[in-house]
Amino acid sequence: MIYFYSIMTKKEIRYHIIGWVLYLFYIVVGYLIYKVPFKTQIWTYSITFVKIIEFYILYLWVYPRFLNKGKIPQLIGGILVAVASFIILRFLLEEVAFDYFLHMHNYFGYTAFSYSMDNIYFGSSAIVLSIAVYSSFDSLRIAQENKSLREAKTQAELAFLKTQINPHFLYNTLNYIYSLAYPVSAQLADAIIKLSQMMRYMLTESASANGTVDLQKEVDYIENYISIYRMRFENAFFVDFKAEGDIAGKRVAALLLIPFVENAFKHGVVNEPERPVRIRLKVTGNRLEFTVSNKINHSEKDHSTGVGLVNIKRRLELIYPGKQELLISNNGQTYKATVVISLEVLGSRSEVLPAAYKI
Repeated sequence: MIYFYSIMTKKEIRYHIIGWVLYLFYIVVGYLIYKVPFKTQIWTYSITFVKIIEFYILYLWVYPRFLNKGKIPQLIGGILVAVASFIILRFLLEEVAFDYFLHMHNYFGYTAFSYSMDNIYFGSSAIVLSIAVYSSFDSLRIAQENKSLREAKTQAELAFLKTQINPHFLYNTLNYIYSLAYPVSAQLADAIIKLSQMMRYMLTESASANGTVDLQKEVDYIENYISIYRMRFENAFFVDFKAEGDIAGKRVAALLLIPFVENAFKHGVVNEPERPVRIRLKVTGNRLEFTVSNKINHSEKDHSTGVGLVNIKRRLELIYPGKQELLISNNGQTYKATVVISLEVLGSRSEVLPAAYKI
């Protein structure tokens, strides 16, 4: 089944329309100036129409699938399909439809070979034009994405600098609070340790040079987040979290998964044992599938959106272009979010946080 991969933006569509209008205007003006016979004009307009079809077969289907993905045999095959489409459509239009309705056709005494060779020549211009236009727009898209990444990085750095507290002061203070809390309540002391681990992860370990962290640390962060919530709600908090697969040695963008958990806790029902918030993290090879589902809380008074879905989708698109998929389902009773990502893999086994963590 053939389907189109490239979806043009409204701005891109406008540019295409303007380009084709100018091209046709150029042809029409030239024919008027040189008084070209109407029959000759008919053949030019028909071949232009078929060229446009060939152009968009390449532009919307062949190039997006194969051009920049190292699939050379498939690319060549797609171009051959486009050329074959050009030959067949032109034959049906000029030698069948025109002959039937207008009693005129373009070729006389042709053979299948000569007709094909002639149309390969005429169809080659659409191949050159389509790859030039596609490459130009693709370069503009990449430049815009790089600009968005730079702006997002700058904003993140500014936000980090605004909220940053001296880590040593923070950890020393938490260590002091821990020493005061431990004799009073082991549960409170444990909560302080988990909070310290989370803050250390957010302030230091997640700020790596390329923005990625060991997947195990992201899992640890989620587990600590769940533990603190469980302390808060005590026996009225039900979450089922499972991590499966070979997590060691995989890397993921820092703090990428936690927004889905935050939204589930904020907008979902967490106090029903028969309908717990279900969190599944599964690694298969280099493929990460992370799913969070929860019963929707229709009585919540806080209608703020929290971590916006639009922002999450945009971050996924910027960090993992072409290597991620976000699926959202909402039937009015259950909300389910699934994100699938192609992970980075380290050359060696990465360090995992120890079970006992000293502040």
